[in-house]
Amino acid sequence: MSMPDLSSLVIFARVVDANSFSEAARRLKIPLSTVSRRVAELEADLGVRLLERSTRSLRLTDVGSRVLQFAVRGAELSEAVLNIASDHSSKVSGTLRLAAPPSISDSLLAPLVNSFQESYPDVRVQIMVTERIVDHIGEGVDLLFRVGALRDSTLVARKILTYRHQLLASPTYLKTHKRATTPEDLLGHRLIAFSRWQPENRWHFVHASSKETTKLRFEPYLSINDYAGIVPALLAGVGIGELPPLVRPELVQQGRLVEVMHNWRLRTFDLWLLHVGNRHLPRAVQLFKEFAAKMTPRLFPKLPV
Repeated sequence: MSMPDLSSLVIFARVVDANSFSEAARRLKIPLSTVSRRVAELEADLGVRLLERSTRSLRLTDVGSRVLQFAVRGAELSEAVLNIASDHSSKVSGTLRLAAPPSISDSLLAPLVNSFQESYPDVRVQIMVTERIVDHIGEGVDLLFRVGALRDSTLVARKILTYRHQLLASPTYLKTHKRATTPEDLLGHRLIAFSRWQPENRWHFVHASSKETTKLRFEPYLSINDYAGIVPALLAGVGIGELPPLVRPELVQQGRLVEVMHNWRLRTFDLWLLHVGNRHLPRAVQLFKEFAAKMTPRLFPKLPV
């Protein structure tokens, strides 16, 4: 038996943390063949089997579990030394991969990334704008912005904003149509909805003072599965529509769009920042996570809630 190499122990710890040789290779930015070889060499040096491998999963052996405790310490020590060196040089590099829904790409994501790259110009950023559910590991996403309820308990989540959608219309439309004071009154108006080819839509309302709830079923006059696409119709006076306050917030601030029916309000949503659950985030990812959590509320200081 020979003395185990510290870097091999670190690689072993990263494989267990990722539960995958290929994912560990991606995070470490080294070839998969190198990861496999270094773990095999570690087992050969120790003369024991550390991992039981199958096509879909990895399982620690009993001795592997004991070795892992010390391997994790080695990985943490290695990361601490690298962070000290990184802090000293104040230079962060690498590629940051983000995914986000279309509704925040202009008003939040663009200024956030631009400001971050001003502070860290050596970090490259790749952004995937999509409404679908993203496979963090399979698609190599570092951080994901998601709106609404969370269903994947394996991800680490950080809430960065809470806000409610608003019913808006142009002043011109409101001057030429009867005022709506209850959800039922909306049925006498042309309604614009975010929708994916649904013949009928629902809006869920909460009364501002009594907290009474109600649902309104309606057939949209215009529907589109892009909130940014609703804006031109609202500005043109087509009707009343739902809009998140993260989409073109300056239009309400400038009075070009006006909130309809203040007593009855649409539901509240949360904006989350998600990443795979591990303690060894790349420095660029960790920095952007903290940067986004601090800067996002400053970009939207007066959100309706």
